[in-house]
Formats: sequence, C-alpha cells, structure tokens
Amino acid sequence: MTTLPPAAVITDIEGTTTPIAFVRDTLFPYARARLAQAIARPEAASLVAEIARMAPERTPLATLQAWMDADAKVTPLKLLQGMIWNEGYADGSLKGALYPDVAAALRRWSRAGLRLHVYSSGSAEAQRLLFANSDDGDLTGLFAGFFDTNVGGKREPESYDRLCIAINVPPAEALFLSDVEAELDAAATAGLRTCQLVRKADGTRPSKRHSIAADFPAVAAQFQL
Repeated sequence: MTTLPPAAVITDIEGTTTPIAFVRDTLFPYARARLAQAIARPEAASLVAEIARMAPERTPLATLQAWMDADAKVTPLKLLQGMIWNEGYADGSLKGALYPDVAAALRRWSRAGLRLHVYSSGSAEAQRLLFANSDDGDLTGLFAGFFDTNVGGKREPESYDRLCIAINVPPAEALFLSDVEAELDAAATAGLRTCQLVRKADGTRPSKRHSIAADFPAVAAQFQL
C-alpha cells in the first residue's frame, strides 16, 4: 500500500532550517548584550513583573542571564529576545541565516499545496523575523502559522496534539522536522510522522527511532513532497 504524502509540514528552526552556530554565536550574544536596556523600557514592564514573580530571589536581569546560560525555554525570555532581535533585523544588524537547501524546498512544497508551519522554542515573533529577513528573502508568506511554547513544551506529546488541533490537520497527516530526538519522540507519540535533520555542521547524532535526512531535498524524497 502506498503511503500518501503528508498534508502539512511542521518544522523546527535551530539545527533544522538554521545552523545552530547562527543562534548560538550571533542571535544569543546580540540579545544578551541588550537585555539590560530592553527590560528598562516601559513596554517590557509586564514581562519584568512576570520574571520577578517566577524568580523572586534574583533581579530580573540576573534571572534572564541565568536562563540564557541554561538555554531555558522560558516564554518571558523568548519574548524579550524577540523584541531585541526585531530592532536588529530592522536596522540591518541581523540577517536570518538558513541552510542553502531550505528556501527552495519551502517554496516548492508551498507551490505543491503543502501547508507549512513552524514550531520552535523561540517566540512566534522571533520566528517571523528570521524568515522575513532571511538571506533568501522574505519567506513568511509560505507559512500558514508560527507556534512557540505557548502551545506547550516541545518534548511533551500533548503539545503536538494541541498543535494539530490548531492547524486542523490529523496527526497522521502532519510531518514534523527537527534535529532533536526527544522532540521527535514526543511528536511520534502524538501520532505525527517524523524526520530528523542530521546536519553535519551541527554534529547531530542520528536517531535509531525516526527517519533521518541530511537536508530538505532528502526529506522530500522520503516523504514524496
């Protein structure tokens, strides 16, 4: 029996569409250097209050720095990073990095009628900014939706249940792309199809439980995209 192609593709960003080095060596240092300025702004007051509530034993700045050191997937941190990166993209200091195979594949999949979505730990706004200001042009029009940790943690099967409900696609008709095996495990538990991107530059360890691909064309070949 022939397996039909998925109706929707949900992709991670870091290590999947975008080199880990770009996030680690460009985006994170850029945001860290500007955290103190960001939390002093009136528009950040509600986020600062939330940070103080979550970690009352430290100053908000110390908490944010500790979260960054631990690569914590905490929503207030991700929102603040998104605000900072927004300014960097706007003034040309930042340009969204993608692997060379990504943009062409996304355009081809979109033309073929696939519904494309992003699910990343970074805020939905930060996701839009990266794809809007990518080195391959503005790609945001290719995507039907952007999802972050407001849906839930990426290692929790329930998050993928909620995501599939939000995009109105049965789990069995959705394909999730990520480099992280634990995320793929959670997606598979929820009934999604999965494929691990094993990017040589990122040193990803191949999974024994999921399909693997070296790039987006290899994903397309495996899943008839």
